[in-house]
Amino acid sequence: MASYHKPDEKTLQGLKDIANKLRIHSIKATCASNSGHPTSCCSAAELMSVLFFNAMRYKADDPRNQCNDRFVLSKGHAAPVLYAAWAEAGFVKESDLLNLRKIDCDLEGHPTPKLAFVDVATGSLGQGLGAACGMAYTGKHFDKARSVFIFY
Repeated sequence: MASYHKPDEKTLQGLKDIANKLRIHSIKATCASNSGHPTSCCSAAELMSVLFFNAMRYKADDPRNQCNDRFVLSKGHAAPVLYAAWAEAGFVKESDLLNLRKIDCDLEGHPTPKLAFVDVATGSLGQGLGAACGMAYTGKHFDKARSVFIFY
């Protein structure tokens, strides 16, 4: 871990603030839909904050860009926190989060590739690991993509 660089206090506080926003968005979304897994979302908030707003490299306005880092949410039932992260990044409208799981909304209970920022559908615990490994392999040997991150 010689290359590890501890973020400064201002950066850490910013990431904590974003994590709290992700929790709030997730709870509001699951309450509005009267369905979902808010506790799974809340437990993922710090990781999502650090990945999306400190570690990953991506163009928020172009989630399908081939140069973007990839992210797989293997615990797909925590999809509201993924949607919240994309809302904080500016790609999803914050108001759309309140339409979670509604018939006319693309924000379903689990991530699906019909969303521009989802490469693989997940739901059953663990299924994202194999998909992420395959994405990493093809990224390294064929696509020359950057990094693949997975929340398992």
